[in-house]
Amino acid sequence: MPQKFKPIKFPADESVHNNIVEWWYFNGHLKDRAGHDYSFMNCLFKVDIKKVKIPFLISPFKIAYFSHSLLSDLKNKTFQHRIAPFSIVSDDSFSKPNLYVNYINPTVKKSYINCVIEKTTDKTYHIKNEDIDLNLISTKKPLLEGGKGFFSFLSKSTYYYSLTNLKTSGRIKINNKWLEVSGKSWLDHQWANSSYSKDRWDWFSIQLNNNTELVCFELNVKGEKFYSIDILYPNNKQEHFKNVEIIPSGKTWTSPKSKAVYPLAWEIKIPEKKINLKVVTKIKNQEMLFGSINYWEGPLAVTGMFNKKKVSGDGFMELVGYPSKYSNTQYIKDEISETADQFFSLAKSRFKKK
Repeated sequence: MPQKFKPIKFPADESVHNNIVEWWYFNGHLKDRAGHDYSFMNCLFKVDIKKVKIPFLISPFKIAYFSHSLLSDLKNKTFQHRIAPFSIVSDDSFSKPNLYVNYINPTVKKSYINCVIEKTTDKTYHIKNEDIDLNLISTKKPLLEGGKGFFSFLSKSTYYYSLTNLKTSGRIKINNKWLEVSGKSWLDHQWANSSYSKDRWDWFSIQLNNNTELVCFELNVKGEKFYSIDILYPNNKQEHFKNVEIIPSGKTWTSPKSKAVYPLAWEIKIPEKKINLKVVTKIKNQEMLFGSINYWEGPLAVTGMFNKKKVSGDGFMELVGYPSKYSNTQYIKDEISETADQFFSLAKSRFKKK
């Protein structure tokens, strides 16, 4: 059943909710002091184990957390990612007036990194995981998708808002070396009383050089498609449309692991606003595998026309639900193999020290 709408309130609704699924998602585009480009994604998920219906997700608790993150070196076209099947959230998480989550992603290593998602002042945030440690300043008001931050379609509904322009500084770890970086990031926060594990969507966040941001998606639920696009202007004016064309342009990449075929170039059109944007991926291999759930997540280069003027910018794309031959069984085997490799590598290094 769709949940009954209540207006989103800040900062209270930036924190946790009693829903089937919820996530805090960040992406960003960064440069180091030498001018080299990087991109990142960091997302913490909260789910009701019995209701979310992810087969391999097992926990003795009613509520489980897990996290996905990636970091891409665009100069060298390399992509590193972490998929933690479960995360341990501290007892004092969500206990502060503002958003605060402190968690770890357990590994076979003796040491660990505490991960953080927190709102530190009225407009500033801090996020940290094994590969990033970033401070973010929100320069605009929240974008409420659909006009009020709430969508309802068929038997599903979701709350959804974004912080589209986060001035970012801090450091990232590439090849075990920390680099000072700066750039711009994006936050999505969604919570819903519906499971989305069997749905398909194409999602795009776009930050243009005219200080305008857009988010658009095509959602396919049981064969029925839903479209949405939201625009946030430099003066914080928001516009929301359902008449949008999201068209793949023919360029694709086939995953050697899952055999899924992902479109890498798209055209996004809003006829009534004379907006026509072309987006293309900056790196091909950005596939994330979480059991039988596979998705492509990564940075975009954006060009096109906006109100009869040329624009450019950066974006992020998420493609979920594309046919895959990767199974839950294969995922478990791969995870066990990777964990074993880490264990024997750690044991070997300790033996040498002795």
